[in-house]
This record gives sequence, structure tokens and C-alpha cells, in this order.
Amino acid sequence: MHMDIRKTMEERVLFFDGAMGTMVQRAGLKAGQQPEVYNMIHPEIITSIHKAYVDAGADIITTNTFGANDYKLQGTGYTVEEIVEQGVSLARQAAGDRWVALDIGPIGQLMEPNGTLSFDHVYNTVARQVKAGAKAGADLVIIETLTDIYEMKAAVLAVKENSSLPVFCTLTYGESGRTMMGTDPLTAVNILEGLGIDAVGANCSLGPKELLPIVEEIVRYAHIPVIIQPNAGLPRLENGETVFTTSPEEFATYAREMIKKGVRIIGGCCGTTPEFIKTLRDQVQDIIHKPPVTLPKRITAVSSSSNTVIIGQDIKVVGERINPSGKKSIEKALVEQDFDEIISQAIEQKMAGAHILDINVGLPQIDQKDTMVKLITELQAMVNTPLQIDSTNPEVIEAAVRIYNGKPIINSVNGEKKSMEAIFPIARKYGACVVGLTLDENGMPNTAQERLEIAKKIVYTALEYGVPKENIIIDTLVLSAATNQESIIETLKAVEMVKAELGVNTMLGISNISFGLPKRSLLNRTFLAMALNSGLDAAIIDPLDNSMMATIDAYRVLANKDSYGMEYINKHR
Repeated sequence: MHMDIRKTMEERVLFFDGAMGTMVQRAGLKAGQQPEVYNMIHPEIITSIHKAYVDAGADIITTNTFGANDYKLQGTGYTVEEIVEQGVSLARQAAGDRWVALDIGPIGQLMEPNGTLSFDHVYNTVARQVKAGAKAGADLVIIETLTDIYEMKAAVLAVKENSSLPVFCTLTYGESGRTMMGTDPLTAVNILEGLGIDAVGANCSLGPKELLPIVEEIVRYAHIPVIIQPNAGLPRLENGETVFTTSPEEFATYAREMIKKGVRIIGGCCGTTPEFIKTLRDQVQDIIHKPPVTLPKRITAVSSSSNTVIIGQDIKVVGERINPSGKKSIEKALVEQDFDEIISQAIEQKMAGAHILDINVGLPQIDQKDTMVKLITELQAMVNTPLQIDSTNPEVIEAAVRIYNGKPIINSVNGEKKSMEAIFPIARKYGACVVGLTLDENGMPNTAQERLEIAKKIVYTALEYGVPKENIIIDTLVLSAATNQESIIETLKAVEMVKAELGVNTMLGISNISFGLPKRSLLNRTFLAMALNSGLDAAIIDPLDNSMMATIDAYRVLANKDSYGMEYINKHR
């Protein structure tokens, strides 16, 4: 077979084909007819379209299977397998030594909670398409034109767990710079790159000119090849027909600009024809073998489906209130699986300024896995604050991270071999961030140096598992001043050493400091100020404690993080 596409992408720009729908319509497809059915009733038309794209210079030929799922094929008399196998076979006949991409589009229904489609239903639908496509000999999978990052996550898992094919993902963005379901480019890249896909980008949505700002955002953050397939401009209706307004020359001019910004894979969507692809290839011939090297930022970032929080640029607050220990109302809510109280806690913490919410359902008498999954499903429908999944049970963690709509933090792993073996494969597979606690088989270390050594072990072991170091956040352990007074300064020294020597971000559970002592809030906020001064990046606190939040506001003025003290003045005037 031919070269591995993953390798070729590193060496040169690759060209996808253009629109299939536009071409099938020209060939006589009637309104309301499924274009995929042409694989069966007019194979010669489909093959000739593929051939025209091959002749135009496309490296990758997309199968005519965009809507080949059981939902859209209902009533056509054909199965998913028949349509997909024939689609791959026709593309392969025309493609010769070019690559064949199995095309998977959106299922065509909204996902829960906005619609009826469940995560598992999306997974099973796509798994069926992928098994058929891989068996028929596709070289890669392209999941395209999705507006819901949650549907994309389920689809990616279905491809990766049911085949070994490379997977390219493109979402569709509107004029607002977000998808219909509210995902921005940084969030998309942060979530999808974590899932281990091979190329990320955008298609359809807008014309090449309107897509440029979105392209810039994607290229700024993506560490994998970027793929862009714009429409032939914005469509408009003329005499009841959809007409696209961009010429092949204009299309190629903008596409050239995209390649210069770092796009590695380029093709066309609605309204583009073989002429567009040929013009594009001709106009960029001189730069395809020397694409620019992009230097995307390495960031520690967590995301919900519509909100990304970057850790390390300024102090971040992790809300600690969703935790049953010592909280009767939360305990009751978890036992009865009536989550209204927890959802209002989440909203209150968000309003009070929490950037991330820690979610802990650790009660011995409940099914923690089932409860965690249900709770996260309800929470992510109500608040767009990224979540930190807090459990001592790896099964609970994996179930939660899998159905989470975003890129969460796992709380936690520690330096014990057993802990790392259980948690790092989950973090790697789902692209989650992980909090690493500096303790191991030998228990709780006393000195800052010992904590640093365990932090090193955690970071280096993570790398062996394929978890990048920006996904590790180190917690140097806060013990109570009532019992471990001498260790407090060691904890803070360790924060400084971890940051200086390992270059990773840090997080501490602040309120542990005052356990068993009177006037806890006073100790908590004083210790918080000390920790901030040591360079702490994220603090697990109660955001409803105004004195804690005010301490952060004041620190940000004094550390020159709040420009001209504007935020402080607005809040405390």
C-alpha cells in the first residue's frame, strides 16, 4: 500500500477533493433524495466525480458516505454496510494510489440535553460506519461538518476503538467564531488534540475569506496538522437555486494565505468543484514542499464544551463545595440522586468567581460510578465551568472522563506505581489534565526536596505513558497546621521548586491548613496569600468565602496581574 499519510503530512501540504453534494446535484440528484444512494443506483456518476478530482490533483479522495448512517438511510432500502462498502470501493477504483478517506458527517439529530441523541447512540452509529469502512479498505477517516463537540468526541472514540485508521476532524463555525453549539477554536483544539486525533480544523461554514480568523486561532494552538475545507464563499439563493459566489481564483488566493499561516491539509466544501482544486494546486505549487513551521503555544488548559480555562497565566480558583464530606445536604442529594441542590451549588460557585469546579461523590453507600456519570451529565448541561473529577476509584474516573463534554482535570494520581499505572492510561486516552500528589509508597514526605523528587517521578512517568507535562499539575500537599506546623513552609518551598525545576503548574487544597483549629477562615486566607506569593497557579477553595476571594483580588493588584487595579476597583469600590 502507499505511504503512511501521517508521515507525508509532516513533509508537504496535502490536498483533499472538493464538494460531492454539489457535483451529485449537477448530475441530477433530486431534492429529498439521499446522495449516498447514488453509490448503488448510479455508481458510474460517483466514480466519474472521484476521477475528476483525481485529475484535478487531489491527494485524498473522500467517499460518498457523508450521511451513511442508519438514521439518514431509513427508508432507502439499503444498509449502512452496503452503502459504506460500495462508497469505499468506488473511491478506491478512481483513487488509484491516492488515499481514500471514509467520510462521516453529523447524524442529523441534536444530542442530549438539547435533543434525544445519547452519547452511546452516537458512538454505536459511528462504530458501525467505521467497521464497514475499515473492512472495505479506507485509508483514513474524516469526521466533518459537526457543530457539536460532544458528538465529535463520541465519534472519535468510535473510530479509535474500532479501527487503527488515522482520524481527521473538522467542525463548522459560524460568523460568531463559534460552532452552533458554542464551541470556539481553542476549546475544539484543546479537547480533540487530547483525544489523539491526527488532524484538526474547520470545514464548510463560511467562505475562505471569512474563515481566516478561525484558521489563525486553530493554528495558534494546534500541535497537530491543521485541515481546512472552506465553502466556495457564502451561499445565496438565485431563482430558487443555491449559488456560491467565490471564483476558483479567489478561493485559491485565500487558501494560499491559509497555507502560509501553517495549514497543512486543504480542500473544498460546498460549491467547490474539480476546477477549484486544480486552480488551488496550480496557485500554491511553489509552497507545498516548504510549508511554514508553526510554533504553537504549550498551555495547560481545561475545557467544558464552550469555555477553556488556561492554568498558569493567572491564579485560578477551583471550587471545592461539591463534596459530601461534612456536608449533609450534598450527601442527601447524592443518596437520593436528586441533583438540584448540587446544581445550584455549582451555579453559586461559578457566580462567585470559580474557574473550575471539583466534583466528588465519595460516599461508601452509593454506586459512585453511576452517580458520578449522572451528575456530570446534568452539571454539564447547566454550567459551562470546566470540571475536576475527584475520586480515589479509577473506574469512577474513567467513566466520568469518558462522558465528560470537554477536557477535564483528574484529581488525582500520586507517586505510587499502582496509582500511576491506573490513572495515566486514562489521562492519555482522553487527553485529561491530572493533579499529581507528592506522596508515594513511603507515605507523606517531610521536606520540600523529597516532594520535588516525587513530583519528578510523576512527571517523567507520565511522559512514558504519553501524557505531556503540560497536562500535569502538581499538588505538594497541605497538611493541618494543628499537627504538621513544620511542614507548611516545606509545602510552599516545594511549590517554588516544582515550578522552577519541572516547569509545571501547581495546585493546593488550601483549607486543609486550618483543620482542627479555630477561626479557620483567617488561617486559610493568610496561607493562601503565602501560597500565591510562592507562585501557586490554582487554589482549591470555597469561592463563597468572600475573604478568600478578596485575598486573591488584593494579591492580583500587588503582583501586577490586575492592570491598574481596574478589576479590584470595580469589585471593591
